[in-house]
Formats: sequence, C-alpha cells, structure tokens
Amino acid sequence: MAPLRRIFYDTEFIEDGRTIDLVSIGAVDEDGNEFYAISTEFDDSRAIPWVRKNVLDKLPGPADKAWKSRDQIRVELLDFLTAGVTNRGSIELWAWYAAYDHVALCQLWGAMPALPRPIPRFSKDLRQRWDDLGRPELPPAGADQHDALADARHNLARWQAMEKARLSGAEGVRIGSA
Repeated sequence: MAPLRRIFYDTEFIEDGRTIDLVSIGAVDEDGNEFYAISTEFDDSRAIPWVRKNVLDKLPGPADKAWKSRDQIRVELLDFLTAGVTNRGSIELWAWYAAYDHVALCQLWGAMPALPRPIPRFSKDLRQRWDDLGRPELPPAGADQHDALADARHNLARWQAMEKARLSGAEGVRIGSA
C-alpha cells in the first residue's frame, strides 16, 4: 500500500446559503509542499462586508501569478493532491470546520460524482479532532488569518500540536479563537 499523504487545506469563499463561490484555496502537505490559487471567476459583488474586509481586501493584486481560472486551478490542484500517490485511498484531506471547504473543493469538478477517484469524498475535520483529543493547546492564528495558504499552514501547525499532545497524553486549553 502506498504511504498516506495528509494534506491540510483551507478555502475562502463567498456564500449566500445556496451557493459557495470559491475565492481562493491553499494547501500544504506534511513535507511542506504548497499549493495556492485565487479564482479569477468569483463574483465579488456578492461578498458580504466581512468577506470583503477580511478576505478580498487582503488578496494580492491581479497581476499575481496565483490568480487562475477555475479550469487551471482544477488541473494544478489535482496534480498537487495526487503527487506521488499511486493508490486510491492514499490521500487524507484535513481542514478546520471542513464541511464548506470540502464543498468548495469538490465544486471545482462540478457534482461530487465528477470528483477524480484519487480525491477523498470527504475531508477530515481538525476542529472535531481537537474536541476528541480534549482540546489541547494549539498555536494562535497569525495576522495573515483568512489568507487560504496562511490558514492551510496554520492547519498543519494545529495538526502537529494535536499529534504532539496525543503522543504525550497532554490535555490543555486552546489559545486563540475557535
């Protein structure tokens, strides 16, 4: 069996209760390989003030190489997710409050049945794992919070802190906001 590849990711999106419109996606694996892309196709006119202030206003300018079409993101993200993976079931996706992130990721391919076979049909939830482990102390989010790549890196740091606590048997109280 191929080794397991854990990928920690985050998405930023605009949503209205019916539609989740991907703004950006960041992902990092345990070896430090990273992926980051900003969609050129989201409708910024639908963003609520909080998203505009905390997400859109922090995006790099349109000349930045991270800006890509959804088609380009789909191709490059699949390459990133499956790098070195030869067997189905060899990838784990992890996110903090993963439900919306997973939908935003899946929608790059359309309906869930269109999702390429190597990509898991669900993302594991770091927030739930944190609860299950007794809420050990986690690193606080940085000033760059709500940047998808910064949040993906933070998710990896959360995983590492949780694994350290799990292996040592330590329990604690999380610092920073949930």
